[in-house]
Amino acid sequence: MPDISLGDRTYGLLAYLYGPGRREEHTDPHLVAAWESGLAPDPGRDRQATLKQLQERLDLPVQAVPEHRRPKRHVWHCPVRTDPGDRYLTDAEWAEVARRVVHATGIAEEGDEQACRWIAVRHADDHIHIVATLKRRDGRAPRRHDDFNRAQAECRAIEADFGLRQLNAGDGTAAKRPTSAERAKAERTGRTATSRELLRDYVRQAVAGAANETEFFRRLTEAGVRIDQRLAPSGDVLGYKVALPGDRNRHGEPIWFAGSRLAPDLSLPKIRDRFGDEGGADERPAESRPRTQRGAPARARRAAADLVDQTPSALDEGGEPEVAARLSGLGEVLDALAQTSSASTRQQTIEAARSFERATRWHTRAERAEHRAVRSAARGIIRAGTALGRGEDGGATAMLLSTLILATIAAARWHTARHHAQQAAAAHQAAQHLRTAYRTTATMPMRAMRDHGRRLPGPARHRHQGTVEAVLPNQTDEMRCEHGFDALLATLDQAQHAGHDPEALLQRAVAHRELDTADNITDVLVWRLRRLGNLPAHPPRARTTAKAAKQQARTARPHTATPPRTRAPPEHRPRR
Repeated sequence: MPDISLGDRTYGLLAYLYGPGRREEHTDPHLVAAWESGLAPDPGRDRQATLKQLQERLDLPVQAVPEHRRPKRHVWHCPVRTDPGDRYLTDAEWAEVARRVVHATGIAEEGDEQACRWIAVRHADDHIHIVATLKRRDGRAPRRHDDFNRAQAECRAIEADFGLRQLNAGDGTAAKRPTSAERAKAERTGRTATSRELLRDYVRQAVAGAANETEFFRRLTEAGVRIDQRLAPSGDVLGYKVALPGDRNRHGEPIWFAGSRLAPDLSLPKIRDRFGDEGGADERPAESRPRTQRGAPARARRAAADLVDQTPSALDEGGEPEVAARLSGLGEVLDALAQTSSASTRQQTIEAARSFERATRWHTRAERAEHRAVRSAARGIIRAGTALGRGEDGGATAMLLSTLILATIAAARWHTARHHAQQAAAAHQAAQHLRTAYRTTATMPMRAMRDHGRRLPGPARHRHQGTVEAVLPNQTDEMRCEHGFDALLATLDQAQHAGHDPEALLQRAVAHRELDTADNITDVLVWRLRRLGNLPAHPPRARTTAKAAKQQARTARPHTATPPRTRAPPEHRPRR
């Protein structure tokens, strides 16, 4: 995994590489390779060598040219790291890796005697740092155009040649990853993510379901994000950039990120393209809007589940523009869910949304006409407000999460079939986060349904088991072993009491979509039945009062022929 950056202080970088590290993590720093064997002093292994000597030799070609021809950032830095599960490479193997990387990137092509000077320093078991200065011996600049992608491609080849874990090849549509400096700053400030990643979340959540540009910028402002709009002389907005409050550089200036720097599809023109010709939004500020109606989060989630459930069929039947629109809308539903989830699942839904955004972007332009319905579902979730993690809100959230899991799995299969490796891996990762969120959310409603199923009278339970066997004869034994089988019986019983034909409704649920990708068939069927039959997502738990329990205990006693006890008549005493 290479990570290229540029700097202007050769000595400062060398001092870090040969130093103890920020947490004393550097051990035995030493050279494993250099532009020419014997010319680069190694302060790690040679007590007579100094960092100053190494810096001067690296910088010699830069200092040899007139000052006005020197690049402002002349230090090229590329750490290369193996996966935590890989074996440790030897110094000789790391030397080969370094030579292949500088050759592939144009820093020092094999056989070029005029190439840039470079070194490779190892101070840990799992990575090296390649440092080069960007002037050749003949005074020209190296031809390093597209060096990042060339380094990535070479590392994929190195992984195959060295028998290491192979990462998925990129396609040029990924968002820019945080730099090592950004990650270090996040650690220092105690943030869970870098400024770039947090701002990407804020912008995605602001655009999720927004009807127009005004609503988008209003949401960003309400989230506390600093906004700087680039205006034309006419006053029209040409672009925007955002910053976190208090996030400043060494000069005390805000650290701004343009939308296109956060992700390729977050530039203002791309965001406007999502809005299309949708109707106007509620432009009132948040404090003047009516309060959320009771039950609104649950209704919004059920409506979203109906639309998300159509995703697998849309992937099978639609062309790439329609699929791109569908997956983009699905990403907005995840962003909407992330900002309105209860505290118990919010982090997992945020991680799912972060992962899935990569699956929404490849070299195909979305057909926005296919995008509006799913965007309206995302808008409904946001307008309905934060959902509770219990009751009908929790049950409806579990219903939506169950549907989202199958939709993201379908997206992963669609991308895999088209060799979109990065997107398929992202969809699989999102599904894993959604599974974790689902297990947390579904605990209470599934427990209530299981309790109901276990309390069913014997004849009713036997009848519903027969329904399952008639519809799914080859899977009934497997389903009996699943944790949710009693919940399935309870759902069939509730469907019957609601006026449905349980067998017909179950057949409809089974035929609705394949069950091969389901981790738990009974859970999937429970939520399908409840959605198709318009049943409560969280049935009320039966409560037995003390008086009712006492009466139930009395009626449960065996009846005897003992006559009822009668009170004796009052004794009459004569008056005195």
